[in-house]
Amino acid sequence: MNQYVELLRNNTTLRRLSIIQLISYFGAWFSHMGIYTLLIQLDAPVWALSAAAGFTFLPSMLLAPFSGAIIDKVDTKKFMLFLTAIEIVTVFWLMFITSLDALWILLGLIFIRMGTGSIYFQTEMSLLPKLLNNDELKLANEIHSMIWSISYAFGMAVAGFYIHYFGTTSAFIADMVLYCISFYLLLGLDIPSIASQHALHVKAMIWSGFVYIKENPKIMHLIFLHASVGLTAYDALIALLADHQYKQFLSIALVMGFINASRALSQVLGQFLLSRYITKETLFYIFIVQGIGIILWGVLQYDFYLSFIGIFVCGLFTTSLWSYTYTLLQYETDEAFYGRVIAYNDMVFMGMCTLVSFAIGILFEWGLSLSLITGGLGFFFIVFGFYWKWVQKVIK
Repeated sequence: MNQYVELLRNNTTLRRLSIIQLISYFGAWFSHMGIYTLLIQLDAPVWALSAAAGFTFLPSMLLAPFSGAIIDKVDTKKFMLFLTAIEIVTVFWLMFITSLDALWILLGLIFIRMGTGSIYFQTEMSLLPKLLNNDELKLANEIHSMIWSISYAFGMAVAGFYIHYFGTTSAFIADMVLYCISFYLLLGLDIPSIASQHALHVKAMIWSGFVYIKENPKIMHLIFLHASVGLTAYDALIALLADHQYKQFLSIALVMGFINASRALSQVLGQFLLSRYITKETLFYIFIVQGIGIILWGVLQYDFYLSFIGIFVCGLFTTSLWSYTYTLLQYETDEAFYGRVIAYNDMVFMGMCTLVSFAIGILFEWGLSLSLITGGLGFFFIVFGFYWKWVQKVIK
């Protein structure tokens, strides 16, 4: 714990960026919960819930080849301010969605909002290696994953109660206000630009990025390995559990809030417990236990209260997998290609998230139980564990 505090104390830029992250992520969960609650209240079909989850991740997959080249080319601070402003505007328009007649407008707003959010994230993660040395970078990635988990836990819990008592429109307003605060904090921050001094044309930069990854197969395999964490993109699964299996216990908003808060709290705890133990040698076992934890959650889903044991166990290892596989990728990447590699990594990661989101809805409509779908996600984590073993043995 002391090492995280020391790093934040000594690095003003990282400290301010972390505060902005915490505020923005906390606010984002209000809109996230608001969208799913609104769709369920409007009696949206299963495909609409899966589409909303899929459109959360789809923009990163489609925009990554262009965003990576742009990140390496433009002024970093101005670009981050521009992206934050777009997020504020899209959240504002969410307040006017009141019926399923506007479903495609809603999906469009989700696409734009999440697209700009993912590019902001890529920009920030490309900036960190320029601010920090390798040891500090690992800590910064762990701080980021803990901020995400903490904001997830409290954001989901608070948003669940907030929406239950004040409604979805009020949640969108709260998110917009918090993003305005983030914009103000970012405005006063001194950020070095990561733009290349001799940047090529965007098309040439996109091509050179793909060539660089092709010539460095270890980077390509690390991108695939990091994408495995996208198997935990079970937002649609949780929404379906709340709507079809647990709605007799509490309101849908509260069920989703409690499940996601429990999941996020375990992610924070897991990062603290596992940070010192996760290495290239132990990563295989983390993958295996993550898979077993998700399978356990699937087994226990028949009981609302017992299912919290499963969701807690499967959350313990998620942030450690995310932060460590991300750090491995950053270590292997040359500085001139940070923006593009991070963007392409995000493309594959979000592609996995999109695939999982749509697959959950499709498999459920085909008649598979949510418990069986959950178990399948856990099985694939075990497969990725053996994939890492193969990468260690074959790829140097």
